Amino acid sequence: MTVHHELTGPEQAPVVVLSNSLGTDLTLWDEQVPALTEHFRVLRYDQRGHGGTNAKPGPYTLEQLGGDVLELLDELGLERVHFAGVSLGGMTGMWLAEHAPDRIDRLALICTSAQLGPPSKWTDRAALVRAQGTAAIVESSLATWFTPGTAGRADIVDKFGSMLRACDDEGYASCAESIASMDILPRLGEIAAPTLAVAGADDPATPPEHAERIVSAVDGARTEVLPAAAHLANVEQSEAVNRLLVEHFGARSV
Repeated sequence: MTVHHELTGPEQAPVVVLSNSLGTDLTLWDEQVPALTEHFRVLRYDQRGHGGTNAKPGPYTLEQLGGDVLELLDELGLERVHFAGVSLGGMTGMWLAEHAPDRIDRLALICTSAQLGPPSKWTDRAALVRAQGTAAIVESSLATWFTPGTAGRADIVDKFGSMLRACDDEGYASCAESIASMDILPRLGEIAAPTLAVAGADDPATPPEHAERIVSAVDGARTEVLPAAAHLANVEQSEAVNRLLVEHFGARSV
């Protein structure tokens, strides 16, 4: 499978992988790339069925999504990387840290969860998108992704509404089903990568207690809660997220 990706930044610098959330593409990270490439080589990619990565028949599993990352790292000759993910991207990162710990150096989890039930919520959403397309969930998604003031901005509506409409219907639905079937929680305690969990104080999808649940299970992990941020905190509080990522990935492992 060919995974659409973009690799930028100093060639000899440590690599940071950026993984996007359900319904978005790699441009989700536009506000992070300039700050991160001052210190790191940045690899951002599209989950299968999102952006420029083709959809395969679903449903998908986190094992498949994590496997896509491992194949991409092998293709690019990258042995060990830092990893940051928003929502589904964070779930992918946790799977990698559990199942391929030798490939993940430091881990940043933004507005994500190790268990986001009930499963029927995600299978129902998958069915809706297969029947009506991603256009049917644009309004509700924007209301989840952003606080009201941000969700109403014309530039946000244009960029993220267009992004979601462009998402492959089967790709979105199949990735939603990967959330329904994920089984990250039982092995959280096995994660050895230094872990930062970032939560949006106003996130209705993965509120701060989801980050706290992860941190309570991962030895040495810490939480940062950002005010005035909903589910896509890296967009609404980009400067704060940039600072946290640079600090976390720049720190030396103890």
